[in-house]
Amino acid sequence: MYKRSSWYGMAGLVLILIPSLGLSQDYLVPRLANGQPDFSGIWTNDTITPIERPATLAGREFLSEDEIASMERNIAEGREQRENNIVVEAGGSVGGYNQIWLDSGDTVLSTGQTSMIVDPPNGRAPIKESALAIRDFFFANVENDYIYHTVWDRCITRGIPGSMLPAGYNNAYRFMQTDNTFTIIYEMIHDVRTIHLDKSEHIDERIKLWMGDSVAHWENDTLVIETKNFNDRGMLANSMAGGRLKGVPISEDFHVIERFTRVSADTIIWEARVTDPEHLNAPFTISMPLTRDPEYVMYEYACHEGNYAIPNILNAGRAKEAQQASN
Repeated sequence: MYKRSSWYGMAGLVLILIPSLGLSQDYLVPRLANGQPDFSGIWTNDTITPIERPATLAGREFLSEDEIASMERNIAEGREQRENNIVVEAGGSVGGYNQIWLDSGDTVLSTGQTSMIVDPPNGRAPIKESALAIRDFFFANVENDYIYHTVWDRCITRGIPGSMLPAGYNNAYRFMQTDNTFTIIYEMIHDVRTIHLDKSEHIDERIKLWMGDSVAHWENDTLVIETKNFNDRGMLANSMAGGRLKGVPISEDFHVIERFTRVSADTIIWEARVTDPEHLNAPFTISMPLTRDPEYVMYEYACHEGNYAIPNILNAGRAKEAQQASN
């Protein structure tokens, strides 16, 4: 549908996505009193677009209008069928919340992208086999120790860029600005991240943080945020919407460059360039539009309260061990 060069800098990417969004390149960005672009407000990114490109769409960067309509229709019909035909067989799973409690989106990204990952060109994250092995080991041992659960399940954080990736619900972000700060309030897992725009250097490299340490600057009307100094206990992604990336570990050399560019009254293009020499064969880039929703209401995210999932899973593991010992 649209062709892109091998360079995935924000300026080139935005120029390509503007036609797919039906936007004008003459859009005038609203500004704060100090002249900075105004990103303030609530923005959402719920979508059915996968983070990695499906094999059935190999070599395709964009969907046709017919494909978009078909995907959205199939999602709607599938959800309606599941809501109307809930049958639990003896010993089977009772499932989770019904759709009224979820907010996983019912449309593809407004750009028509086939995946959130736009580089490499195949739309797939270049994850090392050793990192996938660590992920699989953790998944296989969730009944043995809480340390093997995702840091989201443990109510710690979704990290960066994980906190900006869509999940099954709570896909909203409040942006707040002052002359010297840019703050993101994440609806999911109650993270609050304040980036100081007057900070020019990272903290001492010996200090490692869950959300890393960020330094930001403006490139024309694009806010560029570089984040490093991560600890090695986070993950690339934490929810099922992360697909193959869920549970993939990050190292202390993990490095993320984010770019925020407002391209219309209701659209910000967000991009994240991810590098990790220990767990990735090469860097990769995620990009998606964020949609302004002034009517959206963000409520408290109470993660620990009434959350018995992890102790119940660990108790199930001990029950299995007791049963095996008695046989």
